[in-house]
Amino acid sequence: MSDYSALLQRYEIDPVWQRRLYEILHANPELSMQETETHRRILTELKRFDCEVIAPIGEYGIVAVFRNGTGPTVLYRADFDGLPVTEETGVSYASHKVVMGEDGKPVGTMHACGHDIHTSALLGLCDFMDHTRDAWSGTFVALFQPGEEIGAGADAMVADDLVGRVPRPDVCFGMHVMPGRAGQVMSKAGPQFAACDSIRVRIPGRSAHGSMPHNAIDPTFTAAMIITRMQGIVGREVDPNDFAVVTVAQMSAGSTNNIIPGEAHLTLNCRFYNDKTKAKVYASIERVVHAEVLASGITDKPTIEYFAHGELLTNDAIVYHKVRPNFDAVFGTNSVNAPRKTVSEDFPNIPLAFGVPYFFWLIGCTPQQQWDAAVRADRVNEDIPVNHMSTFLPDYEPTIDAANRAAITAVMTYLAT
Repeated sequence: MSDYSALLQRYEIDPVWQRRLYEILHANPELSMQETETHRRILTELKRFDCEVIAPIGEYGIVAVFRNGTGPTVLYRADFDGLPVTEETGVSYASHKVVMGEDGKPVGTMHACGHDIHTSALLGLCDFMDHTRDAWSGTFVALFQPGEEIGAGADAMVADDLVGRVPRPDVCFGMHVMPGRAGQVMSKAGPQFAACDSIRVRIPGRSAHGSMPHNAIDPTFTAAMIITRMQGIVGREVDPNDFAVVTVAQMSAGSTNNIIPGEAHLTLNCRFYNDKTKAKVYASIERVVHAEVLASGITDKPTIEYFAHGELLTNDAIVYHKVRPNFDAVFGTNSVNAPRKTVSEDFPNIPLAFGVPYFFWLIGCTPQQQWDAAVRADRVNEDIPVNHMSTFLPDYEPTIDAANRAAITAVMTYLAT
């Protein structure tokens, strides 16, 4: 079937049900790998459909399999964890949940990244696929993933024999809401999101009384030198035509005011579009850390630990060129080219585990008038709330409409009869 506009009209996803579902999810965010209530809610919603539910996979992951005769197998993934952010949107369905953070202090929780939209759209896609079986043939796999924000959820599902427990897809799809004109579908071939890693660095020192620095080896001074040298890696060692980010996200040392601490800790966050550049930068980081520790005069070695790995998200060109014309047909001028983004995702770990191609697009979610005004004033960076901010809130109606229709269009590109 080539008339995708007509296909979308075959069944209308209940807007009241979907809006209520979204507001429930938004008001009840849960932190990564703690999504007990969200897991239960998704399982409850899936009871509405004729599908096989496989859960849990990776503690909180869920897969729903819709079988409908012979044909290709298509997997669509959505993530559903929230963030440790106190919401400041002021909407009636805002989150007021407070949990204990890793530091033992209370912290607000919020769907500040749009995963509530992602999950609502995938459940909407399940609803559509369940009620239009006369229009498609094959197998549709809906994958609901926990723990994206800490880069753990996809790996947890893969480690729990995802590949052995669900049908192998021919292609995988996913999407993310991002700042942009609400209702636009932004897509591209090749790199879309950066590869990333976080790095924990332990810097050894020797403790002493604060009045006796000559008896100490001050790890905070060493840390300061490392931080300073880090800023020169991208600026002086990376080709200006390439891209790299090295951010010192955390620095900690000491427990009181009059003791030079015995060690210091840094946490780095790094992002790249190119594996060769990534390897060069990591070698430079390790060189700087070891050299500065050696220069401090201590013989103990620093420790360097990599974690929260995210693969480069690079869209398969063949899949893109198969789906993009249908996006153009359905969305017209609202189907636009996506800029590549410096954020990262663990979505690629799913198709990489299966060894299959994938395509991941973006949905604009900023109120149209607000976006247009910011663009005219050249103040997008100043005036537009972005993911992970306490004021980030997708403009629901055009965002969910575009998310629904883009998902249906992509999946039906492969499964429509």
